[in-house]
Amino acid sequence: MINAVIDLSHHNQVSSFAAAADAGVIGAIHKATQGFSYKDPTLDDHRTRARQAGLLFGAYHFGTSGDPVAQAEFFLKTVGDPSMLLVLDFEPNPQGHDMSLLEAEQFVHHVFQKTGRYPGLYSGHTIKEALAAAGIASPEQTELSKCWLWFARYGAPPLIPKVWEHWTLWQYTDGAAGDAPHEVPGIGRCDRDQYFGTEAKLRAFWSSP
Repeated sequence: MINAVIDLSHHNQVSSFAAAADAGVIGAIHKATQGFSYKDPTLDDHRTRARQAGLLFGAYHFGTSGDPVAQAEFFLKTVGDPSMLLVLDFEPNPQGHDMSLLEAEQFVHHVFQKTGRYPGLYSGHTIKEALAAAGIASPEQTELSKCWLWFARYGAPPLIPKVWEHWTLWQYTDGAAGDAPHEVPGIGRCDRDQYFGTEAKLRAFWSSP
C-alpha cells in the first residue's frame, strides 16, 4: 500500500500543489458536482494547478435522490473529460434525500454507457447497509460490483462487502479522525487515502481503471 492520494473540495484551502507533490502525493480526486446543478467552484482552478504540479487528477459526483441519469449527464458535462478518473460518492446527503442503491446502479451504468468505463464507488457503512437491506451478497447481484471500490473507514483496514474482492482506495482519515498523517504540505488537514498497490500500479490504474 502507498499513502499517495488525497481527495479535495471547496472546503480545502490549497496554497501549493507542488508542495503536496514534493511530499509524495501522486493523485488528487476532487469534488466536481452534487445532485443536478451544483458545481464545486474550485474544481477548474484546482484541476489546472494540480496538473501543473504533476499530480494525477480525478473527479467525483456526490449522489442525491432523483433522476440518476440526469445526474450522470450533469457530472460528465461538468468534468468535460471522459478519460478522467471518475467516482460516484454514495453516502448520506445532509442537505436532502439520499441516493438509493438502485439510483446508484443506474448512475454507474449510464457513465459506463457514455465512457466505456465504470466509475469508482466511494462509500463506507452506507454501501454495506444498502447491500444488506437488498439481500445482495455476491457480485452478479449488482452492477456496482463492476466499479472499483473506494472505502472510507477511520480505523483498522476495512472489511468490505463480499461483492468486491478488495478495496482499491481506502480513505483512512478525514484530516482529524483516523491514523496519522492527517496533513499534507501545501494543503493542511485533508482526506487522505491509501492505494492497494505500488506507485507504478497506481499510475497505470489511473489511466485505465
